[in-house]
Amino acid sequence: MTEKLALITGASRGFGAAIAEALAPTHHVMAVARTTGALEELDDRIQAAGGRATLAPMDITDAGAMRHMCRSIHDRWGGLDLWVHCAVHAPPLSPADHIAEKDWAKSVATNVTATGQLIPFIAPLLRAADTGTAVFVDDPAAGKFHGAYAATKAAQRALFDAWAAETAKSGKPRVLSFAPAPMPTATRARFYPGEDRSTLADPRAEAQRLLAELGLSA
Repeated sequence: MTEKLALITGASRGFGAAIAEALAPTHHVMAVARTTGALEELDDRIQAAGGRATLAPMDITDAGAMRHMCRSIHDRWGGLDLWVHCAVHAPPLSPADHIAEKDWAKSVATNVTATGQLIPFIAPLLRAADTGTAVFVDDPAAGKFHGAYAATKAAQRALFDAWAAETAKSGKPRVLSFAPAPMPTATRARFYPGEDRSTLADPRAEAQRLLAELGLSA
């Protein structure tokens, strides 16, 4: 495996797209998201900057598709250098005693079940690389009326924290969490529709901050 490969789950918009573009000068980017059009726009920007990407328009809750994707990564590249997990379902704000059943089910399926399936699929690929690294994109600030979102993000956090503790000695793979500053993303707009977005952090700046923490910045 000579070409550096980065897998971004939830790559079509917001921070996922920003980190995909930031990595493109040094990595072949595999971009996973459900929205084909947004992925194609991301690919256009990456190509315009001289980078290369492989688009994977699929739903991370489809375990069969994720398993096939990971097998394809193994067959083509032999391993994976970096996984940044940005994919998330953001249900409507609701009091905890009014969470709609469908919103709860989708939040658990996307944020918890899919994450719990992806870690075992992706871990062997990361261990095959010299410095395989997994990054969980956290959002610890969610509070009242964020019950379904906050609960399922906490479950994601618990999974990655356990994985980090289990691999701390070997470093195979390195498992990190990263909490971006509040950004003007579509997810945040659903939660705070009247917010002054001019005060929020640029996703591109937050992507560069993550690269610096990973030791990948120029």
